[in-house]
Amino acid sequence: MLPLVDPKASIEQDYIDYLQALQDAHFKGEIETSYASRLAVATDNSVYQRLPQAVVFPTDLDDLQLLGRLTQTYSGVRFSARGGGTGTNGQSLTDGLVVDLSRHMHQILEFNPEERWVRVQAGVVKDQLNDFLRPYGFFFAPDLSTSNRATIGGMINTDASGQGSLVYGKTSDHVLALRSVLADGTLLDTAPLSLELARERANQPDAIGRVVAQVLTSCEQKREQILAKFPRLNRFLTGYDLEHVFDTAMQQFDLSRVITGSEGSLVFVAEAKLNVTPIARFKTLINVKYDSFESALRHAPAMVAAEATSVETVDSKVLNLAREDIIWHSVKALIEDVPGKDLQGLNMVEYNAEAEQDMHDKVTGLVAMLDDCIATGQSGVIGYQLTSDNGDIGKIYAMRKKAVGLLGKTKGSKKPIAFAEDTAVPPEKLADFIMEFRALLDAKGLQYGMFGHVDAGVLHVRPALDLCDPLQEMLMAEISDQVVALVAKYGGLMWGEHGKGYRSEYGPAFFGEELFTELRKIKSAFDPHNRMNPGKICTPYDSKEVLVKVSDTKRASYDRQIPLKVREAFEPAMSCNGNGLCFNYDTTSPMCPSSKITRDRRHSPKGRAGLMREWLRLLSKQGSDAHKLESKGQRYSFARRLYNSWQKDNEQDFSHQVMEAMDGCLACKACASQCPVNVDVPGFRARFLNLYYGRYARPFKDYLVANVEKMAPQLAKAPRLVNGLMTLAEWPLRKWVGYVDAPKLSFPTLAWRLDKEVQAFDLQVLKSLNPEQLAKRVLIVQDPFTSFYEAELIEDLVRLVRKLGLHPVLLPFKPNGKPQHVKGFLKEFAATAANSAAFFNQLTELNIPLIGVDPSLVLCYRDEYQKALGATRGDFRVQLVHEWLAEVALPDVPANASPSFALFGHCTEKTALPASEKQWQQIFTRLGASLTPVSVGCCGMAGTYGHEVSHLEDSKGIFNLSWQQALARYDANQVLATGYSCRSQTARLQGYKPRHPLQAVLSLLEEK
Repeated sequence: MLPLVDPKASIEQDYIDYLQALQDAHFKGEIETSYASRLAVATDNSVYQRLPQAVVFPTDLDDLQLLGRLTQTYSGVRFSARGGGTGTNGQSLTDGLVVDLSRHMHQILEFNPEERWVRVQAGVVKDQLNDFLRPYGFFFAPDLSTSNRATIGGMINTDASGQGSLVYGKTSDHVLALRSVLADGTLLDTAPLSLELARERANQPDAIGRVVAQVLTSCEQKREQILAKFPRLNRFLTGYDLEHVFDTAMQQFDLSRVITGSEGSLVFVAEAKLNVTPIARFKTLINVKYDSFESALRHAPAMVAAEATSVETVDSKVLNLAREDIIWHSVKALIEDVPGKDLQGLNMVEYNAEAEQDMHDKVTGLVAMLDDCIATGQSGVIGYQLTSDNGDIGKIYAMRKKAVGLLGKTKGSKKPIAFAEDTAVPPEKLADFIMEFRALLDAKGLQYGMFGHVDAGVLHVRPALDLCDPLQEMLMAEISDQVVALVAKYGGLMWGEHGKGYRSEYGPAFFGEELFTELRKIKSAFDPHNRMNPGKICTPYDSKEVLVKVSDTKRASYDRQIPLKVREAFEPAMSCNGNGLCFNYDTTSPMCPSSKITRDRRHSPKGRAGLMREWLRLLSKQGSDAHKLESKGQRYSFARRLYNSWQKDNEQDFSHQVMEAMDGCLACKACASQCPVNVDVPGFRARFLNLYYGRYARPFKDYLVANVEKMAPQLAKAPRLVNGLMTLAEWPLRKWVGYVDAPKLSFPTLAWRLDKEVQAFDLQVLKSLNPEQLAKRVLIVQDPFTSFYEAELIEDLVRLVRKLGLHPVLLPFKPNGKPQHVKGFLKEFAATAANSAAFFNQLTELNIPLIGVDPSLVLCYRDEYQKALGATRGDFRVQLVHEWLAEVALPDVPANASPSFALFGHCTEKTALPASEKQWQQIFTRLGASLTPVSVGCCGMAGTYGHEVSHLEDSKGIFNLSWQQALARYDANQVLATGYSCRSQTARLQGYKPRHPLQAVLSLLEEK
């Protein structure tokens, strides 16, 4: 494996000069030019890929204006603004300069509840805004499936809408004013003006006067053509909204309506003043179940006629994918199967009301209609369920919002992809349109999933294609052309919700030559030199530059350069479809803590997957096969690896940039289940580290971590001496090894705490016991952290087992191998796993429970062992304490005893075992106690991550994101934490160590 450098990674000289001038002019934000940083924004939620020259992260309005002003000298520089990167049609992709407003410009600036408006920066995330507004009783209405990562700037630029748009409208319906920056740095404030004032402004001899004059001219002179051509649809279109720029009845002119939906092709949107909507006091959701998807579609207009706030539809493919996902455990009781019926479609019908009687009347009317349908066999209705609980309604919509990503989980090389997925037709024509659309896809033998907003005539249709196959890439373009013709037949649009982007080539045919010319004139007025997102929407008037096309370069054109067997071997990295759920802004979500604390797209599952794919591609171009390199094992001697690390020629090796991103991963594995397509970063991260350190020398701390399970039993023979030496060695460990806050060994040790009966494991003796005696035994599986650094916990587990009338048996300590896997010692891990699996499999025939305490290590037996050993893993099963307690008999406890506890679950446990918190609640309820699961993200320790000096500040910062505030709400004696790392981090940063839930269970039993 040689150093990896892509010649395309070089930056054009014009941009190098411009970026240097930007620094010299005291640009306050960051400028990133590394290949990795550029790759992280070379893709979005579309099938396209375009490598920018650099990425800049402005901090404020002054930075944005500076970007524009400097183009007067460097005229060849082009821009594309970027927010959450959730666009499905490549709207923010560019080979110029990406201007990312999400990292710094994400402040809520002003809120006026009396006048019902809020002013925000463009990088504010939609859910962030609604979380801020909720305590005041308001919300920002346009509701997107990507609301936990989509920014307000992105919503404005695509005029985003979503669920409930019949009632709440689109983003443009809520924009009161915008503050934007033109390509030359001119500040542009827009808000409704009288036509008289607009005409006065149009006469001013400056950039803004030029813009206002052209927009006024186009909108007034072409008014009749505009009204005749633009469709009467709820979702309308992206482009330049010439119809709504001025209101002839009110004699008002609003330039903001041109900017909303312009996809960054006119200005940088910096701030927005938005109106906000009161949250309805009453809400009910009715899940209506159908015998076919067509029945659901054809029945939807009846729901709209019944005054529903929104009607959302999903088909059986989406439902079945949801059933296989972590999301299903939260909604399965709300979408129960109908006995004897096949659920093929679902309409989610929501009612909102300010008055309880109004809600009652609407729901009662719909229920009566549904009952009649079921009784008479009409409309394909086979059942329905109601809920008025806001929490349950949120769970249903979380499932619906995840549908986009879930479709990417389809097995096989063909994946449902976005390119014709947001067609909009008049709602009354939707069913017929969809039937014809389905016939088109069926004729080509394609699979697809469907979901969407049937109340607005918008349905998301994603045909499954393998774009690594050039013939199927051609088929995508063919289908695009056919769908454009189909929506025209039904009086609709190809882009009803998700914007044009690379579909801009269809603009001239839709608008017609006359109106498209007016769009180009408006583009010329705003951006005469085509610097703002060139190729999108339209080009300047008389410009010879071309529009982007559906057939332009796609991500798959790079992926297909990787050998098929390598793509299959590294499927978790290859399967990322860019949906960006890992950008979830919510700090209480366990998804990717490194992305949250750094706000760096490289440090996200999507970013890491993209870097891994490119690394595999560059390896393939070099003639190396990653799959074969793995099977060969380590390629270089220690001396050669040390030499390679010192070689200056290797500084440009792309492997180092990938390594930087992988090193920031906490290996928490939340992505493996939270990501809709299960992009398991720790899995391919370990494989990358294994290969990377086949060429370069490892840091010494990696060897310490990987061998902790070998060292701990030996160190525990003299705990006081070792602890004393560790105290003396704190400075050298920090300075020379890069390790900090090393945990102290337990004293007394576990061997001293437990009696000989518990420690007297003898397999032959166990085999000689009769079934009744075996039924009383419980085998305790040790792990290196609790056994040697938290021995009191294992002692309490022994006491708990005995308190329940059973006989605990402490198994001999067997290394788990998790530390080896985290650091990429895969050969060593495989050997450890094989040895431990062989031992545990000897015990399976006894049918005695195997109980482990730490979630991270116990779950390693189920996941990493299976991947490393395959069928040779065997059938052994180590349970976590709550899984075991859920199956054993607990003593009766008086109902009047009700101590209250707060459960802080380990992130790996919460995501891999989503029912774990509920099971702990049930256990405490059986003991007459109250247990409240607390919504928190990662604690920031994550094994040894928080002990490494290079990660120390991020570790503390991650803890402060959610744990610090949550812990402050409870007394220390109430706090329970299932993870060893979580308890250690709390002890380090809060000064007390929480108990494990089993210790609270023990105390409850001992009090009785």
